[in-house]
Amino acid sequence: MTARILQNPWRLLLAINAAVIAGVFVHKIQLPPYVPYIHLVVDYHFGFIKRALIGAIVALFTDKVPVWLVFALGGVIWLATLALYAKLFQRTFGLTAKTLPIFVFIAGSPFFLKNFMHTLGHFDIYGCALSIILLLMPAGSLLFVATAALFAVILVLIHHIHLLMYVPTIITIVVIRHYLAYGCDRANIAFGFIALAIVSALFFAAQFLGTMPIPEADFVAYLKSRMADPSRTDLLQFAYIWYQPLSKEVSDTWGRLPHNSLGIPVFALLIWLHTPLWRFFANLIGALASELHRRLVIAALIGISLAYLVMFAMVFDYSRWISNWAVCMFLLMHAVKMLPAKRETSLIPAEDRKTNIVGLILTLIPRVGIVRPF
Repeated sequence: MTARILQNPWRLLLAINAAVIAGVFVHKIQLPPYVPYIHLVVDYHFGFIKRALIGAIVALFTDKVPVWLVFALGGVIWLATLALYAKLFQRTFGLTAKTLPIFVFIAGSPFFLKNFMHTLGHFDIYGCALSIILLLMPAGSLLFVATAALFAVILVLIHHIHLLMYVPTIITIVVIRHYLAYGCDRANIAFGFIALAIVSALFFAAQFLGTMPIPEADFVAYLKSRMADPSRTDLLQFAYIWYQPLSKEVSDTWGRLPHNSLGIPVFALLIWLHTPLWRFFANLIGALASELHRRLVIAALIGISLAYLVMFAMVFDYSRWISNWAVCMFLLMHAVKMLPAKRETSLIPAEDRKTNIVGLILTLIPRVGIVRPF
């Protein structure tokens, strides 16, 4: 019995992952939600500003924001993302004993659901959830392109950095699922460019026109009026980010670079541990029936990676960025699987000793972190 489990441990690894996620949640709810909480109390009270959509929606339902709402809202979107991804995986690969290693490598990756649990309340997961919805919904009409544009607008209003973090992945999903699958004509190409222009204009408006128009002391006083417990002034220590120009963010990032770059070998090791999954992804691309499709997919992967490289130069939350980059790769794996293929791609072997060891190591890693590894 023990030998059989060691030879094919994937069901056990799935159960261990669930236990690890529960442990991460217990740890997370004991930490002060500094950045996530302030995003729930900032709204459009003083006009259009960046990073205010979620707080504005919360303001429609309550005048006073309790701290527990961070974990309640974060938990709901986390559970929704889990359900959406399980549905996507079942539709793309089928959830069987043969595909279980792929599911464990993705869903059990420290880059994905476990790290989203550690960053509970942050805005990253919204980009992932909306991208999964685009992978699930019908893509044959311009309604699909319009929905993708709407999702991109929502993400930029949540936080403008989504233009680099998930909007490139959304664009790639639209190209793969709509333009490559159903063809291009003047109408849908023009519609796509107009949508892209709108999202880009919104980004520049948020980045350069979305600063708070009142003194910071008045802003903080307003935020206190929205807090259920105004004595928790420690939760407002990041109010300065609504005043900080891009130049200051870049300066802070480069100032921290020598120290934060020490984590790069750790990130490289974590990426390497996913080698069986990356090999499977490469084989999926190689099995595509069209050479044009292969070239476009490779170009998209490079483009998305370059967007994350720009983000690395601008904002220093490196662990979050590398984790979301990996999530984008996971999601695009599903998009590529939807394209016509000339042959079936071999799955990750379920009884390979080295693969099983790597799967166990990834399972035991609880998360990647926010700025530095772990």
